[in-house]
Amino acid sequence: MAELRWHPFIKDWVMIASHRQNRPQMPKDWCPFCPGSGNVPDYDVLKYDNDFPALMQNPPEPDPVGNDFFKVEKAYGKCEVILYSPEHTVTLPELTVEHVEKLVELWTQRFIELSKDEKIKYVFIFENRGEVVGVTMPHPHGQIYGYSFIPKKIELELEASKEHFEEHNECLMCRFLEEEKKFEKRVIFENEDFSVVLPFFVEYPYGVYIISKSHKQNLAQMNARERRNLARTVRDTVGMLDSLFDTPFPYMMCMHQNPVNSKNTEDYYHFHIEFFPPMRSKEKQKFNASSETGVWAHCNPTAPEEKAEELKTAYRKFVEKSD
Repeated sequence: MAELRWHPFIKDWVMIASHRQNRPQMPKDWCPFCPGSGNVPDYDVLKYDNDFPALMQNPPEPDPVGNDFFKVEKAYGKCEVILYSPEHTVTLPELTVEHVEKLVELWTQRFIELSKDEKIKYVFIFENRGEVVGVTMPHPHGQIYGYSFIPKKIELELEASKEHFEEHNECLMCRFLEEEKKFEKRVIFENEDFSVVLPFFVEYPYGVYIISKSHKQNLAQMNARERRNLARTVRDTVGMLDSLFDTPFPYMMCMHQNPVNSKNTEDYYHFHIEFFPPMRSKEKQKFNASSETGVWAHCNPTAPEEKAEELKTAYRKFVEKSD
Protein backbone atom coordinates (compact mmCIF):
# COMPACT_ATOMS: atom_id res chain seq x y z
CA MET A 1 0.00 0.00 0.00
CA ALA A 2 1.28 3.45 -0.95
CA GLU A 3 -1.07 6.43 -0.86
CA LEU A 4 -1.76 9.83 0.68
CA ARG A 5 -4.52 10.20 3.27
CA TRP A 6 -5.95 13.58 4.26
CA HIS A 7 -5.80 14.56 7.95
CA PRO A 8 -8.79 16.93 8.28
CA PHE A 9 -7.90 18.19 11.76
CA ILE A 10 -4.52 19.64 10.77
CA LYS A 11 -5.25 20.03 7.03
CA ASP A 12 -2.25 18.02 5.91
CA TRP A 13 -1.50 14.85 3.95
CA VAL A 14 -0.16 11.71 5.66
CA MET A 15 1.94 9.30 3.62
CA ILE A 16 0.78 5.70 4.05
CA ALA A 17 3.58 3.37 2.92
CA SER A 18 2.99 -0.07 4.40
CA HIS A 19 5.21 -1.67 1.74
CA ARG A 20 8.25 -0.16 3.50
CA GLN A 21 7.71 -2.63 6.35
CA ASN A 22 9.00 -5.34 4.03
CA ARG A 23 12.44 -3.78 3.61
CA PRO A 24 15.05 -6.54 4.02
CA GLN A 25 17.56 -6.51 6.87
CA MET A 26 20.98 -5.87 5.31
CA PRO A 27 23.74 -8.43 6.02
CA LYS A 28 26.37 -7.03 8.38
CA ASP A 29 29.20 -7.73 5.94
CA TRP A 30 27.54 -6.20 2.86
CA CYS A 31 26.50 -2.64 2.00
CA PRO A 32 24.50 -1.79 -1.15
CA PHE A 33 26.03 1.71 -1.21
CA CYS A 34 29.66 0.57 -1.36
CA PRO A 35 31.36 0.29 -4.78
CA GLY A 36 32.00 -3.37 -5.41
CA SER A 37 28.62 -4.38 -3.99
CA GLY A 38 27.25 -4.79 -7.50
CA ASN A 39 24.57 -2.26 -6.66
CA VAL A 40 26.31 1.05 -7.46
CA PRO A 41 29.09 2.18 -9.83
CA ASP A 42 32.32 3.85 -8.72
CA TYR A 43 31.52 7.38 -7.56
CA ASP A 44 32.49 10.41 -5.47
CA VAL A 45 28.88 11.43 -4.71
CA LEU A 46 25.85 9.71 -6.20
CA LYS A 47 22.07 9.94 -6.59
CA TYR A 48 20.41 6.56 -5.99
CA ASP A 49 16.68 5.99 -6.41
CA ASN A 50 15.20 4.70 -3.16
CA ASP A 51 14.41 0.97 -3.41
CA PHE A 52 11.42 1.34 -1.07
CA PRO A 53 9.99 4.79 -1.82
CA ALA A 54 7.08 6.34 0.05
CA LEU A 55 6.41 8.50 -3.05
CA MET A 56 6.57 7.42 -6.70
CA GLN A 57 6.22 9.04 -10.11
CA ASN A 58 4.18 5.98 -11.18
CA PRO A 59 2.18 5.38 -7.99
CA PRO A 60 -0.42 2.63 -7.65
CA GLU A 61 -4.10 3.40 -7.29
CA PRO A 62 -5.07 4.03 -3.65
CA ASP A 63 -6.79 1.23 -1.79
CA PRO A 64 -10.62 1.43 -1.98
CA VAL A 65 -11.01 2.81 1.55
CA GLY A 66 -11.67 6.49 0.80
CA ASN A 67 -14.91 8.42 0.33
CA ASP A 68 -16.10 12.03 0.29
CA PHE A 69 -14.94 12.43 3.88
CA PHE A 70 -11.90 10.15 4.01
CA LYS A 71 -9.92 11.67 1.14
CA VAL A 72 -7.16 9.69 -0.52
CA GLU A 73 -4.73 10.56 -3.29
CA LYS A 74 -2.02 8.73 -5.17
CA ALA A 75 1.38 8.82 -3.46
CA TYR A 76 2.91 10.84 -6.27
CA GLY A 77 6.44 12.17 -5.91
CA LYS A 78 10.04 11.01 -5.81
CA CYS A 79 12.32 9.57 -3.13
CA GLU A 80 16.07 9.60 -3.69
CA VAL A 81 19.10 8.61 -1.62
CA ILE A 82 22.16 10.87 -1.88
CA LEU A 83 25.42 9.04 -1.19
CA TYR A 84 28.06 11.32 0.30
CA SER A 85 31.14 9.16 -0.26
CA PRO A 86 32.15 5.66 -1.41
CA GLU A 87 33.89 5.16 1.97
CA HIS A 88 31.60 3.15 4.23
CA THR A 89 32.66 4.56 7.59
CA VAL A 90 33.75 8.11 6.73
CA THR A 91 31.91 10.96 8.47
CA LEU A 92 30.94 14.22 6.83
CA PRO A 93 33.48 16.34 8.78
CA GLU A 94 36.27 13.99 7.62
CA LEU A 95 35.57 14.89 3.99
CA THR A 96 37.43 17.76 2.32
CA VAL A 97 35.60 20.96 1.50
CA GLU A 98 36.18 20.13 -2.17
CA HIS A 99 34.40 16.80 -1.71
CA VAL A 100 31.45 18.36 0.16
CA GLU A 101 31.25 20.95 -2.62
CA LYS A 102 30.52 18.05 -5.00
CA LEU A 103 27.71 17.07 -2.65
CA VAL A 104 26.27 20.60 -2.73
CA GLU A 105 26.47 20.55 -6.54
CA LEU A 106 24.58 17.25 -6.60
CA TRP A 107 21.92 18.65 -4.24
CA THR A 108 21.56 21.61 -6.60
CA GLN A 109 21.29 19.44 -9.70
CA ARG A 110 18.63 17.25 -8.11
CA PHE A 111 16.66 20.29 -6.89
CA ILE A 112 16.61 21.64 -10.44
CA GLU A 113 15.76 18.29 -12.00
CA LEU A 114 12.94 17.42 -9.60
CA SER A 115 11.52 20.94 -10.01
CA LYS A 116 10.94 20.18 -13.69
CA ASP A 117 8.15 17.78 -12.71
CA GLU A 118 5.15 20.11 -12.50
CA LYS A 119 3.32 17.71 -10.17
CA ILE A 120 6.02 18.15 -7.53
CA LYS A 121 5.41 21.15 -5.28
CA TYR A 122 8.18 20.86 -2.71
CA VAL A 123 11.71 19.42 -2.86
CA PHE A 124 13.00 18.47 0.59
CA ILE A 125 16.71 17.70 1.05
CA PHE A 126 17.52 16.13 4.41
CA GLU A 127 19.75 13.79 6.38
CA ASN A 128 19.00 11.50 9.31
CA ARG A 129 22.16 10.58 11.20
CA GLY A 130 22.58 8.10 14.03
CA GLU A 131 20.75 5.09 15.42
CA VAL A 132 18.88 7.29 17.92
CA VAL A 133 16.94 8.84 15.01
CA GLY A 134 16.30 5.46 13.40
CA VAL A 135 19.18 5.13 10.95
CA THR A 136 20.06 1.51 10.21
CA MET A 137 22.48 2.11 7.32
CA PRO A 138 25.82 3.57 8.55
CA HIS A 139 27.10 4.43 5.06
CA PRO A 140 27.15 8.28 4.85
CA HIS A 141 24.04 9.41 3.02
CA GLY A 142 21.10 11.75 2.99
CA GLN A 143 17.79 11.80 1.13
CA ILE A 144 15.58 13.93 -1.09
CA TYR A 145 11.78 13.77 -1.16
CA GLY A 146 9.79 15.46 -3.90
CA TYR A 147 6.25 16.01 -2.55
CA SER A 148 3.09 16.64 -4.57
CA PHE A 149 1.99 19.01 -1.79
CA ILE A 150 3.58 21.65 0.43
CA PRO A 151 4.24 20.12 3.89
CA LYS A 152 2.51 21.76 6.85
CA LYS A 153 5.60 23.22 8.53
CA ILE A 154 6.71 24.88 5.29
CA GLU A 155 3.17 26.14 4.80
CA LEU A 156 3.26 27.75 8.26
CA GLU A 157 6.67 29.30 7.57
CA LEU A 158 5.38 30.71 4.28
CA GLU A 159 2.33 32.21 5.96
CA ALA A 160 4.40 33.83 8.72
CA SER A 161 6.99 35.12 6.25
CA LYS A 162 4.37 36.56 3.92
CA GLU A 163 2.50 38.21 6.79
CA HIS A 164 5.69 39.84 8.07
CA PHE A 165 6.62 41.05 4.60
CA GLU A 166 3.19 42.60 4.04
CA GLU A 167 3.33 44.38 7.41
CA HIS A 168 6.98 45.50 7.41
CA ASN A 169 8.15 45.26 3.78
CA GLU A 170 11.10 43.07 4.78
CA CYS A 171 12.03 39.39 4.83
CA LEU A 172 11.32 37.75 8.18
CA MET A 173 14.49 35.60 8.06
CA CYS A 174 16.63 38.59 7.06
CA ARG A 175 15.26 40.49 10.07
CA PHE A 176 15.77 37.50 12.36
CA LEU A 177 19.41 37.18 11.29
CA GLU A 178 19.93 40.92 11.74
CA GLU A 179 18.56 40.74 15.30
CA GLU A 180 20.69 37.69 16.17
CA LYS A 181 23.83 39.45 14.89
CA LYS A 182 23.00 42.52 17.00
CA PHE A 183 22.67 40.31 20.10
CA GLU A 184 25.83 38.39 19.07
CA LYS A 185 25.83 35.72 21.80
CA ARG A 186 23.85 33.13 19.83
CA VAL A 187 25.82 33.52 16.58
CA ILE A 188 28.19 30.54 16.66
CA PHE A 189 30.31 31.22 13.56
CA GLU A 190 29.97 32.70 10.09
CA ASN A 191 31.74 33.21 6.80
CA GLU A 192 31.23 35.50 3.82
CA ASP A 193 27.91 33.94 2.83
CA PHE A 194 26.43 32.01 5.79
CA SER A 195 25.79 32.42 9.50
CA VAL A 196 25.35 29.57 11.98
CA VAL A 197 23.00 30.57 14.78
CA LEU A 198 21.44 28.91 17.82
CA PRO A 199 18.08 30.71 17.61
CA PHE A 200 16.49 32.74 20.40
CA PHE A 201 13.45 30.41 20.20
CA VAL A 202 15.29 27.11 19.58
CA GLU A 203 13.34 23.96 20.47
CA TYR A 204 16.36 21.63 20.84
CA PRO A 205 19.43 22.32 23.03
CA TYR A 206 21.83 22.25 20.07
CA GLY A 207 19.37 22.97 17.23
CA VAL A 208 21.46 25.34 15.11
CA TYR A 209 20.34 27.03 11.90
CA ILE A 210 22.52 27.68 8.85
CA ILE A 211 21.21 30.88 7.23
CA SER A 212 22.14 32.45 3.92
CA LYS A 213 23.32 36.03 4.41
CA SER A 214 21.96 37.03 1.03
CA HIS A 215 18.24 36.80 0.31
CA LYS A 216 18.18 33.59 -1.72
CA GLN A 217 15.34 31.07 -1.90
CA ASN A 218 17.14 27.94 -3.06
CA LEU A 219 20.43 26.31 -4.04
CA ALA A 220 19.96 27.05 -7.74
CA GLN A 221 20.10 30.80 -7.06
CA MET A 222 23.51 30.58 -5.41
CA ASN A 223 26.74 31.35 -7.22
CA ALA A 224 29.85 29.15 -7.13
CA ARG A 225 31.35 30.96 -4.13
CA GLU A 226 28.14 30.64 -2.13
CA ARG A 227 27.88 26.92 -2.87
CA ARG A 228 31.50 26.43 -1.84
CA ASN A 229 30.92 28.35 1.38
CA LEU A 230 27.79 26.31 2.01
CA ALA A 231 29.87 23.14 1.67
CA ARG A 232 32.35 24.46 4.23
CA THR A 233 29.56 25.59 6.56
CA VAL A 234 27.71 22.26 6.50
CA ARG A 235 30.93 20.31 7.05
CA ASP A 236 32.06 22.58 9.89
CA THR A 237 28.63 22.57 11.55
CA VAL A 238 28.60 18.77 11.74
CA GLY A 239 32.24 18.81 12.85
CA MET A 240 31.29 21.24 15.61
CA LEU A 241 28.48 18.95 16.79
CA ASP A 242 30.83 15.94 16.75
CA SER A 243 33.35 17.91 18.80
CA LEU A 244 30.84 18.60 21.56
CA PHE A 245 31.28 15.16 23.11
CA ASP A 246 34.04 13.74 20.89
CA THR A 247 31.65 11.32 19.22
CA PRO A 248 29.55 11.29 16.04
CA PHE A 249 26.54 13.37 17.04
CA PRO A 250 23.07 12.23 15.87
CA TYR A 251 20.87 14.77 14.16
CA MET A 252 18.19 15.46 11.60
CA MET A 253 19.33 18.05 9.04
CA CYS A 254 16.48 19.73 7.16
CA MET A 255 17.01 22.09 4.22
CA HIS A 256 14.25 24.67 3.77
CA GLN A 257 13.85 26.09 0.27
CA ASN A 258 10.97 27.74 -1.58
CA PRO A 259 8.15 25.63 -3.02
CA VAL A 260 8.34 24.77 -6.72
CA ASN A 261 5.63 24.89 -9.40
CA SER A 262 3.59 27.01 -7.03
CA LYS A 263 3.09 30.62 -6.01
CA ASN A 264 5.96 33.10 -6.18
CA THR A 265 7.55 33.53 -2.73
CA GLU A 266 10.68 35.38 -3.86
CA ASP A 267 10.04 38.51 -1.78
CA TYR A 268 9.60 36.81 1.55
CA TYR A 269 11.00 33.24 1.70
CA HIS A 270 14.64 32.67 2.64
CA PHE A 271 16.96 29.64 2.33
CA HIS A 272 18.09 28.05 5.57
CA ILE A 273 18.99 24.67 7.07
CA GLU A 274 17.63 23.54 10.44
CA PHE A 275 19.36 20.94 12.62
CA PHE A 276 17.46 18.84 15.14
CA PRO A 277 20.04 17.02 17.32
CA PRO A 278 18.13 14.83 19.79
CA MET A 279 20.80 14.79 22.54
CA ARG A 280 20.91 17.26 25.45
CA SER A 281 24.14 15.81 26.82
CA LYS A 282 26.50 12.98 25.91
CA GLU A 283 24.29 10.38 27.61
CA LYS A 284 20.86 12.04 27.76
CA GLN A 285 18.36 12.27 24.92
CA LYS A 286 15.85 15.07 24.57
CA PHE A 287 12.59 13.25 23.90
CA ASN A 288 9.58 14.71 22.17
CA ALA A 289 6.98 13.73 24.75
CA SER A 290 3.27 14.53 25.08
CA SER A 291 3.54 18.33 25.04
CA GLU A 292 5.78 18.40 21.97
CA THR A 293 4.05 15.60 20.07
CA GLY A 294 0.44 15.96 21.14
CA VAL A 295 -0.02 19.74 20.89
CA TRP A 296 3.27 20.93 19.29
CA ALA A 297 4.10 22.90 22.46
CA HIS A 298 7.87 22.57 22.63
CA CYS A 299 9.97 22.85 25.76
CA ASN A 300 13.74 23.36 25.61
CA PRO A 301 15.24 22.25 28.95
CA THR A 302 18.35 24.41 28.42
CA ALA A 303 19.23 28.10 28.02
CA PRO A 304 20.19 28.86 24.39
CA GLU A 305 22.79 31.44 25.45
CA GLU A 306 24.62 28.85 27.58
CA LYS A 307 24.48 26.19 24.87
CA ALA A 308 25.75 28.74 22.33
CA GLU A 309 28.96 29.08 24.37
CA GLU A 310 29.38 25.29 24.36
CA LEU A 311 28.94 25.24 20.60
CA LYS A 312 31.46 28.04 20.08
CA THR A 313 34.02 26.09 22.09
CA ALA A 314 33.25 22.93 20.10
CA TYR A 315 33.60 24.85 16.82
CA ARG A 316 37.04 26.21 17.82
CA LYS A 317 38.05 22.70 18.82
CA PHE A 318 37.01 21.29 15.44
CA VAL A 319 38.77 24.06 13.49
CA GLU A 320 42.02 23.55 15.43
CA LYS A 321 41.86 19.80 14.78
CA SER A 322 41.06 20.14 11.07
CA ASP A 323 43.64 22.84 10.24
